[in-house]
Amino acid sequence: MEQGFFEKVYSIVSSIPRGNVLSYGDVARLAGNPKMSRQVGWALHCNPRPGEVPCHRVVFKNGSVCTGFAFGGPEVQVALLKEEGVEVENFKINMKKYRWEV
Repeated sequence: MEQGFFEKVYSIVSSIPRGNVLSYGDVARLAGNPKMSRQVGWALHCNPRPGEVPCHRVVFKNGSVCTGFAFGGPEVQVALLKEEGVEVENFKINMKKYRWEV
């Protein structure tokens, strides 16, 4: 049985190393559906395992954090990323430096 899209998203996001990020589009591409970045966002919004699936490691393609981070707002996402050593300036991450090269 093929793994559902949401479960693929959770698996990919769970594999992002500490101190790295991926974009919603990166996750969609890795899940086999490059045009489904919005659905990646929805999957993360519906995350049944917060704390286990590190949703804070997914950002917009330009490095911006999500303005409506589902688990506490953008400030919480920034704090979680900073705890992992990711530099965040004005709610934005340097994707060339922190994007996980899969």
